[in-house]
Amino acid sequence: MNVACGIIIKESRILICQRNSEKSLPLKWEFPGGKQEINETLEDCLLREIREELCIELDIVEKLPSHFHKYSFAEITLHPFVCYIKSGRIILNDHLAYKWCNKNEILQYDLADADIPIILNFLDK
Repeated sequence: MNVACGIIIKESRILICQRNSEKSLPLKWEFPGGKQEINETLEDCLLREIREELCIELDIVEKLPSHFHKYSFAEITLHPFVCYIKSGRIILNDHLAYKWCNKNEILQYDLADADIPIILNFLDK
């Protein structure tokens, strides 16, 4: 399963969102995004998912290396993109909470396992 996610940056902070308790990986923090649909580019997937989940429009500026992760319930390839908010105000339609984190505090949150290598790679840049 291909999943696009956004490393959304605002004033040198990174957005993370907390999954709700009814979904897989309940209450874990993650980079927002979602599953790629048939005949959809990864970029279009990310823009659609962010629009649906957070009610914002993004400018995608960079694709980062993908990461394969095997959960007990699914195997995913996570495709991260560095982004900035183009328009809108965050309204949570799917997540429990969101937080703007400094780079040095993001690993203090209980991140989804697949997101950890993504942020480590981003921080090494």
